[in-house]
Parts: sequence; C-alpha cells; structure tokens
Amino acid sequence: METTILHQIQKVIEYLARGVEFAAALIIAAAAIEATIKSLMLFVQRGAPPERKNEVRLTLGRWLAVALEFELAADILTTAVTPSWNDIEKLAAIATLRTALNYFLEKEIRQESTPEQRQAEAITVGGKARGAGQP
Repeated sequence: METTILHQIQKVIEYLARGVEFAAALIIAAAAIEATIKSLMLFVQRGAPPERKNEVRLTLGRWLAVALEFELAADILTTAVTPSWNDIEKLAAIATLRTALNYFLEKEIRQESTPEQRQAEAITVGGKARGAGQP
C-alpha cells in the first residue's frame, strides 16, 4: 500500500517536472519567435536606432533567464523523485552551470539596460523603484 502511494507520488512529480520543462520550452520558443519578428522588422527599417537592436537582444536574454530558472526547477523536481548520488551530482553540476549562465546573462542585461529599464525592473521586482523619491 505504502509503496503504491510512493510510486504514485513519484509519477505526479515526474509529470510536474515534464510540465515545467515544457513551460520552459514554450517560453524559449515564444521569446525566439518574438525576437525573430522584431529583428526582421529592424532589418527592413534600416534607419532604426541601434538602441532598438539592443532592446531586442536584452528582451530575448531576459526571457532566456526566466526559462533557465524553469529548467532548474524541473531538474530539482526530477532529482527529488530519484535521489541517487549520481543524480545529486548531476543536479549540482547542472545547477552550477545554469546559475553561472544566468548570472552572466543578468550581468550583461544590467550593463546594457538603460536607467529607465532598470527602474522599471526594480518596480516590477521590488514593488517600487530605488531612488525614485518614495519612502
């Protein structure tokens, strides 16, 4: 009885992990399609300012960072189901690589973002902008 319940729980967690991976794939696909469309529009509009090209790249980078977080969550769920030492070592390696990739991606996004974009992100993430004169 107990092994049946544990087996069912494992199956549910495996399905959740696959669902989270699928969500990451959808995010990546949607971001890539959006970036492709915007890039083609910029290619046609030769007079567009360089900042618009940079914005396409930064937006794609932001969505890729979100997708990386989803992928890491799926890996954690998968490891929760089958926690062998081999799986834990793989999770540690994957988590390290994805965290490093996400760190450098976020660092580049922050460096390339305009002050207005950084302020808008601060409002979205923290509820209010730093330095906006609000207590």
